[in-house]
Formats: sequence, structure tokens, C-alpha cells
Amino acid sequence: MTAEPNAGTTDADRTRAGTIPAGHVRAEVAEAVAEASRIKTRAIDRVAYASDASHFLLTPNAVIVAESAEEVAAILRAASASGSHVTFRSGGTSLSGQSSGDDILIDTRQAFRRIDVLDGGARVRVQPGATVRQVNMRLLRHGYRLGPDPASEAACTIGGVVANNSSGMACGIVENTYRTLESMVFVLPSGTIVDSAGPAADAHLKEHEPELFEGLLRLGRRVRENTESVAIVERQFAMKNTMGYGVNAFLDFESPVQLLVHLIIGSEGTLAFVAEATYRTVPLMREITTALAVFPTLDQATRALPELVATGATTLELMDATSLLVGQSFADAPPQILGFDVTSEAALLIEYQAADPERLAGLAARAAKTLSELPLRSPAALSTDTKDRALAWKLRKGLYTSVAGARPPGTTALLEDIVVPVPTLAQTCEALQGLFDRYAYRDSVIFGHAKDGNIHFMLTDRFEGDEAMARFAGFTERMVDVVLEAGGNLKAEHGTGRVMAPFVRRQYGDELYAVMRELKRLCDPTGILNPGVIIEDDPTAYLRDFKHAEPIEIEADRCVECGYCEPVCPSKDLTLTPRQRIVVRRAMARADASGDHALAKELDRDYDYSGIDTCAVDGMCVTACPVLINTGQLVKRLRREDANPVLAAGWKAAARAWGPVTRAGSVALSVADTVPVGLVKAATTVGRGALGADTVPEYAADLPGGGQARRSRAGSLGSGTGDAVAVYLPACVNSMFGPAGDGVGATEAFVRLIERAGVRVVVPEGIEAMCCSTPWTSKGFTGGRDVMAERVVRAVRKASRDGRLPIVSDAASCTEGFAHIFEDAALGWRTEDAVAFVAREVLPTLGPITPVVGSLVLHPTCSSTQMGLDPALRVVADAVAGSVSVPDAWGCCGFAGDRGMLHPELTASATAAEAAEVRALGADAHASCNRTCELGMTRATGSEYRHVLELLEEATRPDDAG
Repeated sequence: MTAEPNAGTTDADRTRAGTIPAGHVRAEVAEAVAEASRIKTRAIDRVAYASDASHFLLTPNAVIVAESAEEVAAILRAASASGSHVTFRSGGTSLSGQSSGDDILIDTRQAFRRIDVLDGGARVRVQPGATVRQVNMRLLRHGYRLGPDPASEAACTIGGVVANNSSGMACGIVENTYRTLESMVFVLPSGTIVDSAGPAADAHLKEHEPELFEGLLRLGRRVRENTESVAIVERQFAMKNTMGYGVNAFLDFESPVQLLVHLIIGSEGTLAFVAEATYRTVPLMREITTALAVFPTLDQATRALPELVATGATTLELMDATSLLVGQSFADAPPQILGFDVTSEAALLIEYQAADPERLAGLAARAAKTLSELPLRSPAALSTDTKDRALAWKLRKGLYTSVAGARPPGTTALLEDIVVPVPTLAQTCEALQGLFDRYAYRDSVIFGHAKDGNIHFMLTDRFEGDEAMARFAGFTERMVDVVLEAGGNLKAEHGTGRVMAPFVRRQYGDELYAVMRELKRLCDPTGILNPGVIIEDDPTAYLRDFKHAEPIEIEADRCVECGYCEPVCPSKDLTLTPRQRIVVRRAMARADASGDHALAKELDRDYDYSGIDTCAVDGMCVTACPVLINTGQLVKRLRREDANPVLAAGWKAAARAWGPVTRAGSVALSVADTVPVGLVKAATTVGRGALGADTVPEYAADLPGGGQARRSRAGSLGSGTGDAVAVYLPACVNSMFGPAGDGVGATEAFVRLIERAGVRVVVPEGIEAMCCSTPWTSKGFTGGRDVMAERVVRAVRKASRDGRLPIVSDAASCTEGFAHIFEDAALGWRTEDAVAFVAREVLPTLGPITPVVGSLVLHPTCSSTQMGLDPALRVVADAVAGSVSVPDAWGCCGFAGDRGMLHPELTASATAAEAAEVRALGADAHASCNRTCELGMTRATGSEYRHVLELLEEATRPDDAG
């Protein structure tokens, strides 16, 4: 850590100048952190955390990964004493700049993920790092969910939901955090920790924070005794409202602790840190029907709202013409928006929910009558089909990121949200469209929660230079007038942040703004928490610190930095997430463009390990990304561009002689299995030291011996007299690594199962020399990949009669690899995993099956998830076990072929949460569908994982079989 720089120049100043100083943190703060390793001051770490989903960019001086509320309290005490500024970061999905700061940024995600389901799901206690989706998955089995339902549920965390009082599609102002939070544990800037559920919470606050205690009572009287303030509060908070502080709490609560709790809700990290939140949950409505109604114009759609609200609709989601135009490009676009050229159309996604079928039928009948009377472009039918509903909601929830992802390269997407009384929504939308035209914001989009009068609109521009910023300033000033003249709020659910902080006074007036300023002073007298957020007197502050998206590699340039990818990334707690990998690439480009080549070089140096070596290239990020970015493809490109020519040549030679190579590897593992572990590990340690940790795998005692050769499988396999129904490609990974314990392995299990089912398959000649090519693809060795792909296509073409037979493999990642070979060759051949093949062709012929284990923990893989294999995996698992569970903390194991042997720390980090849950479950058996994943999970949990087909083979084994 370096000495503190001149206090007159902030990190934001340096960021605007295109430079980032060496990381630093004041000594008092550093001493408050138990482990120095959790203070991150390298440029790559600070750059990685600098970006959130907003259009602002402030680079922190240091990032601290805090581990407990007590440690946060110590840091805040030290920050207050030293004058350091602190910003809390969890999911980073905030859109108004409230999760970015230029001094100390505290990561409250990694160590704050505990979820405790209480009272059978009626309540839930959550730490701030858990995502809404993770909490709801825990509650699902109990029939409950959280009240807040933001569209970013996959990535947004409870910390952000509380800090922003997030709402969403259906919760309105009835089921948001303000209404459904029961209690919280919070930490004040002084370091005082308060549990609002404690029986003496008020006394505790009064003892430790007497000025704050009395000040809250005083402010409460001040608001309640001012009739004008009461009228403003009642009017503005009758709608969604995240503008300024939640001063409605002064009317709703008298207890100082309860008053403070509800003021902290929506305070965007400016008053306190929320270490724990306990919610009253809401029952799940199991009966649902949905319609997607397309109107000729936006005006007609908005004017239909009062009638539709009167039908009892749970949600009414508005999408304008630009939204529909983007939606038409989706591969799975809803049919209602296809088949016409979009001009002025708009759509409403209408949904009704009920606890029982009778109630839903009544709602649907009323809705159908109303819909039949509306001026629709075509009839809109309600549907209870879950697939129809999923398509409609995928369109709506992915709109922001999809529209932003389609923006011109080098531009920034700026998303705003407002709310107005529903009767004025039509004229407000019309006024906004007029402003888009007046200020030349072409292709702007309007969508949102129309039932609540809450709409979002997005602008895309370079937002750079005097002309562009003057245009944006003019637009913003006029937009503020439009909303306030309509009686609305300038922020409905995204939070005030930095973007609307200068306008809080204009919305509430001088008196209530003075109350808010006094509240901030009472809670945070030294002003350390998130300065510039909510309270900001500079009227031009919202024009500062814009994030400019320098163009980068095409694989990732569409990224809007929303962070949806982060919860599913195996390396998220070790090095970088997909968002951070992209953010750092942009920082490199920005540094080069500004002439700061030293910074670019430093980032590039540290990126090798953090960005490239520890990426599992598992592709799980694409399953969560609304614009379908697979950051693994970017990493593969970078590996190709940086490929060592000697290693590339060696791997190409290996591809040419893959049969002998796999046999040599198998024999080596078998020999190593008989030699003292220390000797083998010492040899690999020397090799890693000489050739690099990303080149030589690390041997460990838990690796099995080698497997059986595949050459004996060539030809026809199975039983019966019929023709072969598939081409079978036994995976080389099952030949390289032998089975677990006394198991027979996936390949032998598959062969035995098809024999029992009377099914025949054909294995191509030369199978020993074939591979799915994933090792070459993931390492960036294209020459070897091309050699292998050509060999596989040639052999499979012959065996499958030019693709007339499906191709089956018995390791999920290998199945996916073979599918990519055939896709890249534009062959259109059907590829299927052995688990799906067995579920479809074999299982129905085996008759009644007695489960072979009582309880089974199942580990789906990244490949099985992306291929849609998980339902078949569950079918087979259910056949062999009395009960089957997939851990709530399931994720990619990060073993990634040989990556778990090259960088075992990746697998250890990726599996930590799942492994802890697996150990707590204490199941009879553990299974997966990919050999290396089985190795990774065995290593992580200490329990032996086998291929699920081995269990099925065992369960269906004849009584006289060995």
C-alpha cells in the first residue's frame, strides 16, 4: 500500500483523466481488517470492481472483502476517524451509480450469503450477499416467495434490494421491502451494531447513539406537525417512490429503532450497512394465466390500463415499438409479436394469479371479456401454459439488457425510471417520445410496470463532449419538469443514486429536503458513507463520471455490465467474474486510448492468471446473460492469440496420435496409483515450476487409476436382431480416468444397459484416436482441434450413414464437444448424451426398478445444463434412488477438463458452498454425468461421486450377475 495522495485530487479526477493511481488505504482502515490479503489494492482488482450496471464509473482506491458485521463495524469506525469514504457493493446491478465509489469499496457479497428459512417458509432471514433467486429457490419448496420481485432477481442481492427498496413486476408498494421486512441487523457509521428484533433495541440505540435517538424523535415531530410536509409525503408515497429518503417512515412509525429501520430501507448505503434482513414472505400463487396483447399504438395501450387494472390483473407490463422490434430478433420470440413489421405498435403483458383454479377462472373470464372489447392489433388469448408464460416473461425481463446490448459500439446505455399516476401515463409517454425527438435520442425504448404507472426508458449515446452533455442536460431538465408536472416521482424503483440526487430538493421542496439532510447528518456525522448519493447540492453532479464503453473484442463488446453472469461463475470468489473479465478488457482499451500504457501493461500482466488461467470456459455465463455473451469464448480467443507455438505444436501432434496419448495417460495414472503419493506429487511440482502451473497438471492422491482402452468397443454393441439405432462415441475421458472404487464406469454401464434393453449401437472404427476436441478448443490450440474435428467427422459420417443415426456419447462435456464439432461443420447431425438416450430408449424397456440407494445427491454439470440434459438426468436418478436432491448451492465445479488439476484452487473455490451443503445432507450416494466433474466433486466433498448410469446398471443388474 502506498502513501495517501494529495487530498485535493480525488480518484474520480484521475479516472476522468484516464489514469488510475496506485492503490492505497489509510492505515487506520487497514488495521481494522483481520487479514491483509482481503484488502485488494492492485489495479486489476480495483478496476474489476469499479463498474456496476450504471452509466457511472468511479474507481475505488481499495476493495475490502469483509467477513462479518463486526469487521464492517471496525472498518466504519476507522473510516470515520480517518475521513475515508465507504461504499458497499454486493450484486452491482444498481443502475443509478449508488454502488460505485472512489475510495473504499466493501464487498459484502462473498462472505454474506447465509439464508435461514423460518417458520416453514413464512419468514426468512437473509444476509446481504444472497440473490433474490437463491432465496426464492429455498422458499419454493415451502410454497412462499419474497415480496420484492425485481427483473434482475438472478443477480441482484438482498443487500441491494433493501438498500434500494426494490420492487418489480407485481409487488407494487404493498409487497416491497418497506412493507414486508420484519427486522434487520444494521451497522451505523460509528460502528454501533443494532438488532431491531432485540427486546431492548430502542434502549440499546438510546444508550449508544443518544444524539441519533433524540434526533429521530425530533424529526418525526417536525414532519408530522407540518401539514404541507404530510400532504407531500402522502401524495408522493402513494406511488412507487425511491427518490430521496423514505420520509414516509416519519408518518408510519414512532419507535426510533423501527423508524430508523424503515429510513435505512431505500437509503442506498448512505445511512448504515444492513448485515441481515428478516422478511415476512408471501404465499406463492400456483394458478396463473398470461396474455400478451399487442395494440396498434402506445397511446392505445396506455389508455387501456384503467380497464385492465379493474379486472384484477396482477401485472401489466408495457413494451413499446422499439421493445417489440428488439424482441422479434429473439430466437424464441413469443408468436404474438411476430409476423408483422413493427411501426407504432405496443404490447401489454397481462397476468392473473390466484390461489385456486376457481378464483383464477373468474379472473380469466372477466379479463377475456375486457380484452375482447379493446382495440387490439389481433385477438389476445389468455394461456395457462408454462412455456407460453416463460416466453413472454423472457421477452419482458430481458428488454433492458437486450436493447442495451444492441446499441452501437462505443456508446453507453442509460436507463431511467419514473412513475406518474396511472391516469396521466399516456400523456407522459407521449411527452417523453416528444423529448426523444427533440433531443435526437433515436431508438429510445419505453417499457415498464404500467399497472403502477412506473415506466423505464433508455437513451444510448456516447455522452462525451460539450455538445452531447449539453443535450443530455437539456433533456434531463425537461424530463424532470414533465414528471413533476404530472404529479409523479423522478425515481420509482432504481434508486436516487447519483443520477437524480441533484433533483431531490426540486421534488420534495426545501423543508423535506432539509429533513433529509439532517437525517444524513445524524446517522453519518462525518459523511463517510457514499457521498454524492441521494444528498448532493451540486446541480450538475449527474453529468460527471460517465462510463465510456471502449470497443473491445467482438465476443464481449455487447456487454452492458449488468452482472447477471456473476452468480453462476466458478471463479467468482477466486479471481474475476465474467463481467469483471470484460470490464478489465475495457479498462485496458481505455488506458491505451488515453496513453497510459504503463497501466495497460500492468492490467495485462495480472490478467493472465486472473482473467485467463482461472477461467473455466464452462459457458455457464451464457445461461444467465440476457445478450447471450459467452465470456468463455473471449477467453478461448485470448488463449489462441497467446498460444505458445511449441505447446500448440505438441498438442497438434497429440491430436494426430491421440490413441497412444490416451493410453499413455491411462497407464501413467495406473502406475501413479501404485507409487507413493509424495514421489509423484514432487515430480509434478518440479514440472510445474519449470514449465508453468498452466501447463503441467498437479497430481493428487484422489485421482483414480487409468481406465480401459476403447478400441475393443469398435463395431456393433448391444443385443437384439434389429439395426443399430445410434452411433456411440465412448468418451476418452472415461478411458483416461478409471471408475470410482469398485464401479464399472460409465462406458461399461452404458453397454450393459443397452444389452439388457435389446438395443444396438455402432462404435466407429478408430474410436481410440477420437476426442470431442474440447481440450484443444479450451486451450486455444486450433491446429490440433482442426485435426481432431476432421477425423471425427470422417468416421462418424460413415458410421451414421451421413447423419441418419443420432450420435451418443457418455460424458456430458464430451457430448457437448461433439455437438460443437458437427455444428461448426454445418452438418445438422443430432447429438445426444448417453443419459438422455438411456432415459428415452432404455429405461422404458427395463421394467420395474428397485432403487439401489435410499438418498442420492445429484450434481448436474455446466454441459448438462446448457444442453437441456438435466430433466433426463433427474429421470434416471429418480429411478435408482428413494429420494433425489440437487443442492441449492449447486454450480459448475470448475474442474473443466484438466483445469482442476492445473489450478486446483479454482475447483476448491467453485465447490465450497455446494460441498458444505452436500456434507450437511449426508446422503447415501452421490452421482453426476461427467467423469472429471465426478472427480472434482469427490475431491470437494470427500464423498465418492459416480456416473448416474453406473447406479442404473447396478439397480437393474440380474441377481446372478457379479
